[in-house]
Amino acid sequence: MSGAQYTLTGRLAVALPPEAAFTLFTPRGEELWVAGWRPRFPMGTSDDSAPGTVFETGTDDELTIWVVAAREPGRRVSYARVTPGSRAGTVTVEVDADGQGGSTVRVTYELTALTPQSQGPLREFAGSYRDFLRSWEVDIARHLGSPPPAPTVRT
Repeated sequence: MSGAQYTLTGRLAVALPPEAAFTLFTPRGEELWVAGWRPRFPMGTSDDSAPGTVFETGTDDELTIWVVAAREPGRRVSYARVTPGSRAGTVTVEVDADGQGGSTVRVTYELTALTPQSQGPLREFAGSYRDFLRSWEVDIARHLGSPPPAPTVRT
């Protein structure tokens, strides 16, 4: 056993109502604002957030296999993810109205290192999780053509 396991949760602001914000966290929706994000689907799918949908990201040295585990359309999506020889776990995104026409998005990563060699990189990811989500907030604002919001990421 590697002994490294983390549950990381944080929140960020998105200047869209929940239904529209939700689409930014689907596999194809993330292509709009995540540099280099290119999901590949082994089976054609018209609904990329339907439970059971499988897709891959990355390359041979950092290939990640994803499965949509659960979904409440417009509100919540959960993914199981495995990067062979490195880490495995889940990512859950929950979207709520912020009362001002936008959304508060809660993102939870639950990850386990699969090898002793992957403990360090996972520990580094955990240590920079707040900055990681802040980069999402900035990239989404840029995609929407709005100025980056004041830091709202909370863990």
